[in-house]
Parts: sequence; structure tokens; C-alpha cells
Amino acid sequence: MSRYLPLTALLIAAALCLALSFVLRYQLMEGAQWVGLCVDDPQQMACQVRASLGWLIHFRVLAWAALVCAVLAFVLPGAWGKRLAVPALLLGLPALVLYSASLAVFAVVLALLRWVRAPQIA
Repeated sequence: MSRYLPLTALLIAAALCLALSFVLRYQLMEGAQWVGLCVDDPQQMACQVRASLGWLIHFRVLAWAALVCAVLAFVLPGAWGKRLAVPALLLGLPALVLYSASLAVFAVVLALLRWVRAPQIA
């Protein structure tokens, strides 16, 4: 196994997560066609997803979850902390794109700092 495989996998997952977040933001949340369609028929599945995502954005659920994961990852030693930095990053990136940048920026920075931290020698 290559020593760069975990980093490569993390970069690919982060890029996919970021791309999906931009699609959600600009196609579903800000798309003009959905605004008119959801006013006419709010019971459609896409309108329900749009409304639920709106509530998640309003209450900053993604940003708070990313921040909690990042703080725990930063505090936990060893492999557990490094593993917990991955969901913190993958939750923080969509939170940055989806209108919660004030909290998510700290989560992303903490997660990346934890990911690159050198292992402690006992």
C-alpha cells in the first residue's frame, strides 16, 4: 500500500464533497426553477429536501457537527483523532459552501491541522 493513498483518498473525497455542495447550493437552493415550482407544489420530494436542507442551514447543523468533530479530533491522541478529523473535514466543507462559513472555517482549519499533525513519539 502506498504511503500517499490515505491522503489521495481524502483529497478525492473532499473534492467530491465540495462539488456536491456547490451543486446543492446553486442548483437546488438558489435555482430559480425550484423557487417557482416549490411555491406551486410544496409536497414534491425535491421541495421537501430543499426545505429540510434550508432548516439544516438555518440552524447551522453541519457547521456545529463539524466543529464538534474537529475539536474532538484535535484533543484525542493517536489514530482516533486522525480518523475523526476526516468527518470533521467532510462536514465542514459543505458547511462552508452552504452559508455557515463563520463556524465551519474553524472546523476545517482544526481538522486539517489535526490531519497533518506529526505522530507523537512516546
